[in-house]
Amino acid sequence: MRKLLVIGIGAGNPDHMTVQAVDGLNRADVLFIPDKGARKSDLAELRRHICDRFVTNPNSRRVEFDVPVRAEPAPSYRSTVDDWHEAIAAIYESLICDELSQDGCGAFLIWGDPSLYDSALRILERVRMRGNVAFELEVIPGITAVQALAASHKMALNRIGDAVQITTGRRLTEEGLPDNAGSTVVMLDGKCAFSTLDDNDLLIHWGAYLGTPDEILISGRLGDVGDEIVRTRDEARRKKGWIMDTYLLRKPGEPEE
Repeated sequence: MRKLLVIGIGAGNPDHMTVQAVDGLNRADVLFIPDKGARKSDLAELRRHICDRFVTNPNSRRVEFDVPVRAEPAPSYRSTVDDWHEAIAAIYESLICDELSQDGCGAFLIWGDPSLYDSALRILERVRMRGNVAFELEVIPGITAVQALAASHKMALNRIGDAVQITTGRRLTEEGLPDNAGSTVVMLDGKCAFSTLDDNDLLIHWGAYLGTPDEILISGRLGDVGDEIVRTRDEARRKKGWIMDTYLLRKPGEPEE
């Protein structure tokens, strides 16, 4: 039976690769490299660099494939994502059928970790449910942007006895920051959702291109650095054509017992 490895490759630094991940790359007959177009060519190039650096299996080969662009949410965010995932599932199915032998092993290289705000596992489950191709699945964890953010800011994610929440920019805009949020990590925020919050005393630790030579870090009181983050983010996005960033929010001081 075909085997698929879903390998977390870290948040952008090739040194994030674990021994388990390197071993997985070298077990695979085929390494699947997604291409999200010219504006995000850096993402594919990093995957190529990781393969160049760590793959020693002379029999492995790379297969690159185009990732369709997700439409703007209409009529709803969930339906838009569902249609997008269905399109990618069709591509995955073709790759598995066409590029892997019946007993072959393929690997998908996943930014960060496959379990945190990545859809590869859900999409592969769609492929399985179609019933056209059978495969075994193995997941290899990777360093997330959340961990990279904390490391770059030299901080712990949680305060003593306090909770950590991970959410999205869309939900932060719609729901605000819960009173009992403790520390809140915000991901997938394309519109600087922190700007919608009223509490200027919140502390923010923001980072973009985490773990890469282009890494940018800003931290401080939201009322003092919020506008700076917006400006810096816009400038970086214009310069590179894309941006990947995340941030942590928390109220000042230690939580009450």
